[in-house]
Amino acid sequence: MSVKRVALLTAGGLAPCLSSAVGGLIERYTEIAPDVDIIAYVGGYKGLLQGNYIEISPKARENARFLHEHGGSPIGNSRVKLTNVKDCIKRGLVKEGEDPLKIAAQQLTKDGVDVLHTIGGDDTNTTAADLAAYLATHNYDLTVVGLPKTIDNDIFPISQSLGAWTAAQLGAEYFRNVSAEHSANPRMLIIHEVMGRICGWLTATTALEYRQQIENLNYLPEIGYSKERIDVHAVFIPEMEIDIEAEAKRLCKIMDEIDCVNIFISEGAGVDAIVKQIEASGQEVQRDAFGHIKLDTINPGRWFGDQFAKKLNAEKVLVQKSGYYARAAAANVRDLSLIKSCTDLAVDCALRREGGVIGHDEDNRNILRAIEFTRIAGGKPFNIDTPWFEQLLKDIGQTKGKNIAKTDH
Repeated sequence: MSVKRVALLTAGGLAPCLSSAVGGLIERYTEIAPDVDIIAYVGGYKGLLQGNYIEISPKARENARFLHEHGGSPIGNSRVKLTNVKDCIKRGLVKEGEDPLKIAAQQLTKDGVDVLHTIGGDDTNTTAADLAAYLATHNYDLTVVGLPKTIDNDIFPISQSLGAWTAAQLGAEYFRNVSAEHSANPRMLIIHEVMGRICGWLTATTALEYRQQIENLNYLPEIGYSKERIDVHAVFIPEMEIDIEAEAKRLCKIMDEIDCVNIFISEGAGVDAIVKQIEASGQEVQRDAFGHIKLDTINPGRWFGDQFAKKLNAEKVLVQKSGYYARAAAANVRDLSLIKSCTDLAVDCALRREGGVIGHDEDNRNILRAIEFTRIAGGKPFNIDTPWFEQLLKDIGQTKGKNIAKTDH
């Protein structure tokens, strides 16, 4: 089956890989299949349903390398679940009685698309899986090839998702400035809220990266500039059982000794307790089209700040979120290398009409391959028994606690 036209779309939240992934795909096609037409749907699956696309011009193909310098997505994102018919109707993307999957399939056929490249996280790729299954069931001659984007790094069975390394580095750099706020007020409690709805990988890796960044700085403890005051004092992630009373006693001693405490938390840590409080008060918890809690509406960082403020006798609580700063960045060198290998293979697979999500397959010796859509799932937990994480907690004096992660998928 020949390939004459391919389409690209990016969807879900941002990550430091989207622009480079789009650029990498365009570069690879231009390099080995310059006669293949490339279009890009504007605004993800929303643009697909509406038939809103742009054609990648010869000038854009010639200068696609420029996209590696930028964050965000040049073609725009949206959060649309093609199997959530009610939401698609509500948003005016399809009419009453229409099937979004059918509308998407018909639009792809109308636009002459042979291969659809989806770039997104687990929601994007599970939606791509739904679409691929529909296309196969209804005999559409179209191949879907996905690329795994999520700073949470929580896609089964992919060992490393695009953009996650950059997000950890940028989150650490963000906190480099925030940590100096300890000098702005006595008994300062600083909460660094890091993205990670279900998986604590990003928070743990950001803490590790941050501690490595401050390791070789010069300090002058005689007049207040000690490593201890800008160090990480606690890391709380969804996979860990958190004993707030025990941690409060430990952290109170640190507060008494150095006059500040710095806590790294995943935005998904403690969510169950927060949701119970909200629902008990009669309020409704807001959710998106995929059924996920809108974490920015429940403010986990502030909740943790409230839990510890009185117990630590903190004079001031500062909650800072690095998520939007980190996720909108351009990819770093490490991610650029990963993106390059994935986009090259994505095009190779597309040209031989092999569908799937491109990634290192944890269940198959970490081989980089097109992983079957039926095996793709979100919510992969971070393993708190990972040696480097155990050492991190040991170094900061924190008890690891019970592993409460669910690994079924």
